[in-house]
Amino acid sequence: MIVDCAIYRDGRRSEVSTDYAKALEEARAQPDAFVWIGVHEPTGPEFDRVTRDFGLHPLAVEDALKAHQRPKLEVYDDCLFMVLKPVVYAHDIDEVSSGEVMLFVGDSFVVTVRHGVGAPLGDVRHHLEAGPEMLRHGPTAVLYAIADAVVDHYLEVATELGTDLEELEAEVFSPELGGSRDIASNIYRFKRQVLEFRRATGPLTLPLSRLSGAGSFGAAVPFIDDSAQPFFRDVNDHLIRVNESVDALDRLVSDILSAHLAQMSLRQNDDMRKISAWAAMAAVPTMIAGIYGMNFTHMPELRWAAAYPVILLVMLGLVFGLYRVFKRRGWL
Repeated sequence: MIVDCAIYRDGRRSEVSTDYAKALEEARAQPDAFVWIGVHEPTGPEFDRVTRDFGLHPLAVEDALKAHQRPKLEVYDDCLFMVLKPVVYAHDIDEVSSGEVMLFVGDSFVVTVRHGVGAPLGDVRHHLEAGPEMLRHGPTAVLYAIADAVVDHYLEVATELGTDLEELEAEVFSPELGGSRDIASNIYRFKRQVLEFRRATGPLTLPLSRLSGAGSFGAAVPFIDDSAQPFFRDVNDHLIRVNESVDALDRLVSDILSAHLAQMSLRQNDDMRKISAWAAMAAVPTMIAGIYGMNFTHMPELRWAAAYPVILLVMLGLVFGLYRVFKRRGWL
């Protein structure tokens, strides 16, 4: 369950024992130290000790254990609780999947809880440890680094989705494949992936706006250094770009679906006109043959020797005339 646990003094890592309460006490005794514990998909009994030693709020703990939370930021008396949803896009199956990262940020401690795939916590920790200057800013630096890594990966996923959408658009307007029935299902499946992506990026706007002090969120957030607001504003700017890209993807895929349905309707109209034209050409000789097949005694031309070939020529002439008319109008 415990993936990593360390105490950082002046940005430098030091290993700690399993006595988390003692480690937290040591960190609080020094102004430049904090404890960072990483947890992966804990169960209730496993997480009880962390909850007790760090004094985590039970409502936040319940959310961290159950997962399936939307991105949010909540402030409790003893800690700050934030939920992020990292996203992974699998090219081989064209599927967007999201995990969850929960952060408890308090006085001289950070507890990160990871669920699912795509969480960049290991890379973030290694990156921060390679540059201790940022870690000197304490838990705020950890929260910023994780949020920045998650949002930056959103930009990569948005770019990948845009590339795949261009391929789908080319497929829709391809003369050979434009009428394929599978395209409609592919468009709908792609729209579902955009929706899954939006669930991760959209709700995160409010928490990052609050951390950056943007708009009406001018008040400082507890347990977060006020000097970090410009950094969170930068992350929020990246998130705005992502949300704009997601909105553009959603509108474009809807337009592509409408264009595909319009193409299908036009093709059906063309097919109906062709069927109607051929039916009209078949109806003329059928009508004439039907008249002369009634076998009444008093009918004109029944005893005329040239009647049979003349009637056949009339049929062919009428059919050819209809063919020319339909061909000129573009029905055939």
